[in-house]
Amino acid sequence: MAGHSKWATTKRHKAVVDAKRGKIFSVISKDLTLAARSGGGDSEFNPRLRTLVLKAKQVNMPADNIDRAIKKGTGELPGQIIEEIVYEGYAPGGVGVMVECTTDNKNRSVSEVRSTFSKFGGNLASEGSVAHNFQYMGQFLIESDKTSEEKLWEVTLDAGAEDIKSHGDHFEVLCPISEFYKISNALSDHHIECTEAERVYLPIVTVPILEKEILQKILRLIDRLDELEDVKTVHANFEAEESLLKN
Repeated sequence: MAGHSKWATTKRHKAVVDAKRGKIFSVISKDLTLAARSGGGDSEFNPRLRTLVLKAKQVNMPADNIDRAIKKGTGELPGQIIEEIVYEGYAPGGVGVMVECTTDNKNRSVSEVRSTFSKFGGNLASEGSVAHNFQYMGQFLIESDKTSEEKLWEVTLDAGAEDIKSHGDHFEVLCPISEFYKISNALSDHHIECTEAERVYLPIVTVPILEKEILQKILRLIDRLDELEDVKTVHANFEAEESLLKN
């Protein structure tokens, strides 16, 4: 979809890390705790944990923070119970939004998410009302100067990659959730560094946005949701001409 916003497929690739700089350690820490709780604290035998440890190191998370988060998950250190929750809602223009949260207080999370939707022109929806517009998949974003598309296919095809897309400055590798850690291990074994390695909700259908005012409202809502303490990622099923983003 040349000329269109890539939000629907790459979560505004260049801005992901910068936008979350203030809370990224907190987000990763919660994920480390969850991974250790479900699969144990040894990353050699816990693929999810191994992937998260690599991600933590990529953003220069201190080793003590990593170790502490893992020990909270294994019970070696006391800690609050962390849960994963997905909220569904609508943004202006009828755009579907999936909000992934990791939280130690579900009441706080739902209150903040609902309030943000309402304040910025959207509304929180019931479970299942939006999710059918998305497909839950594994997604890897890799800078184009780190490798080639041919090399990516060579490394990931046998590991279960379903598609590889080129977005100019980076590649996007997609796979079924069941193959996520096989792909992660294959990339790691071949020393191909990922900017992002996530399980994400990708739109099956997108809503075309033709008015700049509506687009600005959508982006404003998503930005505010993304700033909430408990929010991990936000996915929306819209597309818009790049020209609408210009003054």
